[in-house]
Amino acid sequence: MTEESPKEEILINVTPREVRAALLENGILQEVTVERDARRGLISNIYKGKVSRVLPGMQAAFIDIGLERTAFLHASDILRGPSLQNGNGNGNGDAQAADIRELVREGQEVLVQVVKDPLGTKGARLTTFITLPSRFIVLLPMGSGVGISARIEAEEERDRLRNELTTILGNEEEAGGVIVRTAAEGASRDALRADLAFLRKLWAAIQQKCSKSGAKMLVHEDLPLPIRVLRDMVTSDVERILVDSETDFEKMRTFTESFLPELTPILELYKRRRPIFDLHGTEDEIKKALGRSISLKSGGYVIFDQTEAMTTIDVNTGGYVGHRNLEETIYRTNLEAAVTIARQLRLRNLGGIIIIDFIDMEEADHRERVMQVLEQSMARDHARHQITPVSPLGLVEMTRKRTRESLEHVLCEDCDHCDGRGFNMTAETVCFEIFREIIRQHRQFEFEGVLVLAHQDVIELLLDQEADGLTETEEQIGKSIRLQPESLYLKDQFDVVLI
Repeated sequence: MTEESPKEEILINVTPREVRAALLENGILQEVTVERDARRGLISNIYKGKVSRVLPGMQAAFIDIGLERTAFLHASDILRGPSLQNGNGNGNGDAQAADIRELVREGQEVLVQVVKDPLGTKGARLTTFITLPSRFIVLLPMGSGVGISARIEAEEERDRLRNELTTILGNEEEAGGVIVRTAAEGASRDALRADLAFLRKLWAAIQQKCSKSGAKMLVHEDLPLPIRVLRDMVTSDVERILVDSETDFEKMRTFTESFLPELTPILELYKRRRPIFDLHGTEDEIKKALGRSISLKSGGYVIFDQTEAMTTIDVNTGGYVGHRNLEETIYRTNLEAAVTIARQLRLRNLGGIIIIDFIDMEEADHRERVMQVLEQSMARDHARHQITPVSPLGLVEMTRKRTRESLEHVLCEDCDHCDGRGFNMTAETVCFEIFREIIRQHRQFEFEGVLVLAHQDVIELLLDQEADGLTETEEQIGKSIRLQPESLYLKDQFDVVLI
């Protein structure tokens, strides 16, 4: 008897200048992505950059792509070939053994793609191996061959997809290579051919724009978050996609009708007065994920400490005393913690080196079972990860690929009142909380106007960078909004008063 796949739904919340997408499995929040107009992610964007510095000792180069910080390009991410500027090369993949000085020189123009957003003080990570994703396949313009997603496990289906794509690619000299995505399982030859034709046209347009652009320019920008959700997050397990913005709903429906008609029936406009992220307690789960401690149903708890070098996770029994003996209590706590940790890693988007300190277990079969549960719980994680056996010190070491900032770093900043030992929500985050609270009140009550009481920094931001968002909110509720600074309020404190 096979384990039934969890039923999924996606919630998309749109407020002025911010979009949030949440993935839920059986009503439980698993992932959340936040995109703000002022800080859109750069992953998959393609730039025409200029080499500003070559570092032979690091086998890397710094590339100026027009951002505040120069981006990082390692020798192993550089395509061998005579025409890096226009993205033409032989794609022989042996750059790792070459000296960086043989591959690029200062002042040279190169076509690069962002594979990792700027994190902390580090600039974006780049590659010259361009990839263009669609619903079913990823085009490798300078690559060759056909790769199949490891998540497609049936050998018969893997062989079918490989044969279909090999036939479609044919023997064209400039055919390029493709990677078949998980969503392609069961896709017809016509659907695969249409995807490939679209990506080839897109690549031709990118090359043409690159040839006409100057250095340090954006050549191709990835899709906005609501459309990326349709392309990247939707699987056969997703039963519905709820969107609370009519404008974005229409854009998404137009996109699905043109490219993904099978998704149109599950796309729904959310019209209820209750905020969409109040469904299944999604808003509360996000706030819990910003906390250091997560309580377990048994009474135990898990502590997450995120540092620059790694994330450490500590499991404690707390108030759980069990029913039999100490070993059984520890075992049950660790089992529940393993499931919770896997979910929180996805939700918090924690990556890099992760050290888990489970409570010490005397029995070997208990340790093996806890490791099995952890690996099974991580199996649905889209981020590439690796888990090592328990170390001699009783620690579980793992890595998880990190491509964008963690949820904590997106929504929070170092606390002024505790000298950087904790976090408060940023003034920007509080502004969006205020917008959501005003809209929430508008849907539930009748009033003539709104008075917002908040910290001086929040008020100044509402009058400056977020003035457009404030105006859009006023237009949405049809009422005026007054602002009043309160000197005794902390930065994350505010009140919305109906008048």
